[in-house]
Amino acid sequence: MKQKILLASLVFVIIGIAFLPSKQNTLSAESSGWVDIMPTSAFKRWTRVTIPPDRPMPKKSQWSIDAANGALICAGDGGHEWLRYDRELGDFLFHVEWRLTKRAGNVKYNSGVFVRNNAQGLIWYQAQVGNAGGGYFFGQNPENGLLPRFSLRSTLTQQAVRPAGEWNTYDIRCQGKKLILRVNGVKTSEFDDCNNPRGYVGLEAEGSRIEFRHMRIKVLD
Repeated sequence: MKQKILLASLVFVIIGIAFLPSKQNTLSAESSGWVDIMPTSAFKRWTRVTIPPDRPMPKKSQWSIDAANGALICAGDGGHEWLRYDRELGDFLFHVEWRLTKRAGNVKYNSGVFVRNNAQGLIWYQAQVGNAGGGYFFGQNPENGLLPRFSLRSTLTQQAVRPAGEWNTYDIRCQGKKLILRVNGVKTSEFDDCNNPRGYVGLEAEGSRIEFRHMRIKVLD
């Protein structure tokens, strides 16, 4: 009898595990149709844009390529700007992996991943990157001729960002008016009222050294 109870319990556990929510990332779940957009050292099809766009562009670029490790490096030692991929997109999936460089002391890390920005960056939607402080959308969404700011920080479903020094995965789905962010396979933020149907993806430089790798786009429209 004890053996039968033990066997039944084991079957129950196995079935329970099978039905746990998946933390598989979008890149592995949807394996076909992806386009590699990682820049080369020439940065063809990538443009630096200051934040705000009327500021002069610093002569020294914060962006460089680590070819040996297949990574894009943001030194984080210059002005506030973003690096724009120069292809306007409508509905799409965006996969990017990032790692903040760990520093000693009480450090506030800051960067971001943009989607659906306009070319100048006045309209913008950012998936916030931080150390235990990221994983949500905020930005400037056009409405009635204005650009009101919004933030979904208070609606963050859970904190899935790993500590500085560890790699994280952001999977962003832009479809219709909806933007969905998954952090390391976990859905953390959803914005349902995007009023810019087409725009550009990009990466933010804002005072923190950060690496990006495995950037892929999958067009849905």
